[in-house]
Amino acid sequence: MATIIRGGTVVNADRAFRADVLCDGDKIIAVGQDLTTPAQAQIIDAGGQYVMPGGIDPHTHMQLPFMGTVTADDFFTGTAAGLAGGTTTIMDFVIPSPQQSLLEAYHTWRGWAQKSAGDYTFHVAVTWWDKTVHADMGTLVREHGVNSFKHFMAYKNAIMADDEILINSFTRALELGALPTVHAENGELVFQLQQTLLKKGLTGPSSHPLSRPPVVEAEAVNRAIAIANVINTPVYIVHVSCAEALEAITRARANGQRVYGEALAGHLVIDDSVYHGSDFEFAAAHVMSPPFRGKPHQTALWRGLQGGNLHTTATDHCTFCAAQKAAGRDDFTKIPNGCGGVEDRMAVVWDAGVNSGKLTPSEFVRVTSTNAAQIFNIYPRKGVVAAGADADIVVWDPQATRSISAKTQFAKGGFNVFEGRSVRGIPSHTLAAGKLVFKNGDLRAVEGAGRHVNRPAFATVPAQ
Repeated sequence: MATIIRGGTVVNADRAFRADVLCDGDKIIAVGQDLTTPAQAQIIDAGGQYVMPGGIDPHTHMQLPFMGTVTADDFFTGTAAGLAGGTTTIMDFVIPSPQQSLLEAYHTWRGWAQKSAGDYTFHVAVTWWDKTVHADMGTLVREHGVNSFKHFMAYKNAIMADDEILINSFTRALELGALPTVHAENGELVFQLQQTLLKKGLTGPSSHPLSRPPVVEAEAVNRAIAIANVINTPVYIVHVSCAEALEAITRARANGQRVYGEALAGHLVIDDSVYHGSDFEFAAAHVMSPPFRGKPHQTALWRGLQGGNLHTTATDHCTFCAAQKAAGRDDFTKIPNGCGGVEDRMAVVWDAGVNSGKLTPSEFVRVTSTNAAQIFNIYPRKGVVAAGADADIVVWDPQATRSISAKTQFAKGGFNVFEGRSVRGIPSHTLAAGKLVFKNGDLRAVEGAGRHVNRPAFATVPAQ
């Protein structure tokens, strides 16, 4: 059935303009003024509202086995929550165990993701190295639509990639036309700081940020950038949380290096005061890596988005319930790392960014959708309201408000790091692949309706 969105202001990354939007099947087929309404078309009145491309969250972890447990949100509940918040596509992570075949892990994640309510695609982590990893990377790029590989510089004795792995994997990614992405924290320093704190009896969640100060992030960002520079490959730094890491990215970009930075919605508005106090459950619920930082770092991250040195906003959605977090009650290093946010990212970034004047509506679209589509090579299929694009659309009411709460969220986990935050500017309607999946609080997500999105390799320089 066709759907026409009438009377709204279309907002793309480059401009905003009054227009109707006509969708048929899973595609946008026309954008213009006074479009003819097909017979029996579904009509959405967008008067006084914005019509924007559906959000793309480039960093989520649904159904992730991690630190001895599995995240509370699976691919259905997590993507459904995203649809309620205007996010129509997620980019999740395949994380093989050390010595596990990348292809074997990839097929496992693809199986889990079949229940997704919204579109999804994958980064694949490189957690070890030998000739089979080299071969699997080629197969993933050429046959399975993967064009990015993740590297954890943290989590010693688990999935940490050392410099040898980084160099081998970055080199292979460049050969294949794929983009290396990096979780940048010095894993050895983190490990040593954790042991020092535990020996002092500092076992609570307040020790988590002490074990991961900004310097350990900045060192790893500088090292990843240096390796990428020598190999001459672009690099994407996930969840940049501190001013020092942003400075490294800004400096490299000023020198002509292709470095991309990602900011999490939580790091933009939540500060490190959440780790203080005697309430274990509250503090543990905020344990993620990198941790929440002091307020000056938030100011820096906003400037990074405004200045174009940070390019995307994400969530690192990785939900655990209180019983799971309690595994680290006597040892903060055993608290499963992760927080939610896929449902709230767009409203939080709009409220804190657009309503404050830090971002324009077009800049908001850029950092919540378009830049991710362009960086990961799925534009203009995604990230724009234009004829021929996927009919992934959010109708955004800039005056509507809601109070964020775990009691009313669709996501699982029983906690919300944005609890009690009142936001102005929320979705009234979400369309995914042309189907109305959210309308004024009514979530109509369908298990299994989401599609895997193949991402083509980037153009490579021919060998001489």
